[in-house]
Amino acid sequence: MTKKELAGAITKLLKEEYPDVKCTLDYSQPHEMLFATQMSAQCTDARVNIVTKDLFKKYKTVEDFANADYDELCEDIRSTGFYRNKAKNIIAAAQRMLDVYNGEVPDTMEDLLTLPGTGRKTANLVLGDIYKKPAIVVDTHCIRLSNRTGLTKNSDPVKIESDLRKIIAPEESLGFCHRLVAHGRAVCNARKPMCEGCVLNGICKKVGVK
Repeated sequence: MTKKELAGAITKLLKEEYPDVKCTLDYSQPHEMLFATQMSAQCTDARVNIVTKDLFKKYKTVEDFANADYDELCEDIRSTGFYRNKAKNIIAAAQRMLDVYNGEVPDTMEDLLTLPGTGRKTANLVLGDIYKKPAIVVDTHCIRLSNRTGLTKNSDPVKIESDLRKIIAPEESLGFCHRLVAHGRAVCNARKPMCEGCVLNGICKKVGVK
């Protein structure tokens, strides 16, 4: 079985196991998705959702974030961890969106990467979820599962993204990554994967991984 065939088989099985998947961060506007994703670095989505429930009521627009008081925003997002750097980046990103992109979240990888605090993972999630473009979101679940299943041997996120783009159908790419998250949380966890009951048991390269 080639890697492309393996990717197709994994995609099919995960779609059957998790037919309805979406981003687990709560948002209603593009900039909310961007900032929530930035806050999710080294923090759980569940914790970010708790914080943004009030945060997005307080700061409703890109202008609100651009004009936010730094110290106050730090306190507002403190529980997400690394809050000083996150607050600094959120304010700077909002200001750049106003100055360069008419207050809109950019819709290309090149432009998204110019926003402070925005790496390829965040940019891909925005491109996929907001703009419905093919996107490979390489998070910890994607890194772990794509290696365990034999889709890549790389540990570098950029190289993994490149490897997966070659073998995952573009129209399936974002859903595939969301399903890796769902499967990583439910079955193929980091410490003790439940291989025996795994839907990928018959084709996974690392069955019985310890």
